[in-house]
Amino acid sequence: MRLLIVGTLDGQLGAASQIAMDRGAKVIHAQDVDTALALLRTRGADLMMVDISLNIPAIIPRLRAEHFSVPIIACGIGTDPKTAAEAIRGGAKEYVPLPPDAELIAAVLEAVAEDDQSFVYSDEIMKNVIALAEQVAPSEASILITGESGTGKEVMARFVHQKSRRANKAFVAVNCAAIPENLLESELFGHEKGAFTGAIARRIGKFEEADGGTLLLDEISEMDVRLQAKLLRAIQEREIDRVGSSKPIKVNIRIIATSNRNLQEAVKEGQFRDDLFFRLNVVNLCVPPLRDRPSDIKVLAAHFAKKYAEVNHVQNRELSEESMVALTNHSWPGNVRELENAMHRSVLLATGDTISPAAILLPDASGNLSMSTPATSTENAGSTRSNTASLASANEEITVPGLVGKTVAEVERDLIIDTLKHCLGNRTHAANILGISIRTLRNKLNQYNSDGVPVPQPGDSVRRAPV
Repeated sequence: MRLLIVGTLDGQLGAASQIAMDRGAKVIHAQDVDTALALLRTRGADLMMVDISLNIPAIIPRLRAEHFSVPIIACGIGTDPKTAAEAIRGGAKEYVPLPPDAELIAAVLEAVAEDDQSFVYSDEIMKNVIALAEQVAPSEASILITGESGTGKEVMARFVHQKSRRANKAFVAVNCAAIPENLLESELFGHEKGAFTGAIARRIGKFEEADGGTLLLDEISEMDVRLQAKLLRAIQEREIDRVGSSKPIKVNIRIIATSNRNLQEAVKEGQFRDDLFFRLNVVNLCVPPLRDRPSDIKVLAAHFAKKYAEVNHVQNRELSEESMVALTNHSWPGNVRELENAMHRSVLLATGDTISPAAILLPDASGNLSMSTPATSTENAGSTRSNTASLASANEEITVPGLVGKTVAEVERDLIIDTLKHCLGNRTHAANILGISIRTLRNKLNQYNSDGVPVPQPGDSVRRAPV
């Protein structure tokens, strides 16, 4: 854990710093925001604790302008609720009153270190994957983690890091699908001052941040082919060139990559370099979908129910037996992420002493989880298809008139925007649901923006007016 403390507060932040170091954090200190930004550019950080007097709402835009995604914990003397609320509204994740409480500081550090992703499993198929992960973790081999979206690939990557010889060093993750192509090279390798418009100062990249530790390249299949060549060289030579510099920099890192796509197919289609694929795929860890892990559904559901009862300060209810049947019968196309959201909703909607199936809504709120046993035989499958066809035929009479008069492009636009709203602006999740690449989705959204169509941004709720 790399902690950047910003401000003075008459020595109280110094006490917080000492507590954090006692808990294993590596602490650096900055007197003001400009110094803090300079340290972020050259050393990076996993968490910032900021004196509330430094105007946190003004700091957030400066971090975003340079694409820093470091969570901020506000600190202030006293426990004034109004002050705490203003800090959180300004962009802080939490407010810590000073003088600091050792247990509170420890809890904050633990929460950030875990990144709200608990590794919970019980199913035999998952135990086999974990056993392989533990076996290869101490090595220096590159690892490719594959699986559907939402299965827990990043959690697996963190597990490998924690079991490796680099566990006491940095774990740095970069989402290759979430960063625009023209910025990803700088994000990975860093840049020199003046290397391009907006490069106001030298900044180290994720490779240098992870030096000595582990670098996670999340959704690497979405990386542009031209950048893949530079990445291959960096992995092979263990050295990088900052954008705008000709001086190579040696790095000592372990690479873990994830993908929700079949990279072998991407290689055949010319969308991914075969030499990079072989370099990354020294060991492959395939995380199975949740529908193939029924025992995990049960333990994860119970875990999330308890977690969100505590988060929302509501009664901790057990899942009823009927609810467990409904949960294990559902296919969970969104995997663990979908299950987590479903359990969060159920905690808020549940009444009585247990969580009943009535409280477990489908993601689009169209109804509840089915209590019926999934069809397994050919006869049942045929019956299911027949029922589905009948339902589609009935729905066609309702939905087709709403489409008449629209062009194919307009229907496609409405589908993409509605799916993006459903995913709260998450481009990767929306692209997976739509069955298109993240690059295709970005191109569509850029066109809609040019046409003046409001496009949901990451984190947006469904409050925007329909297109």
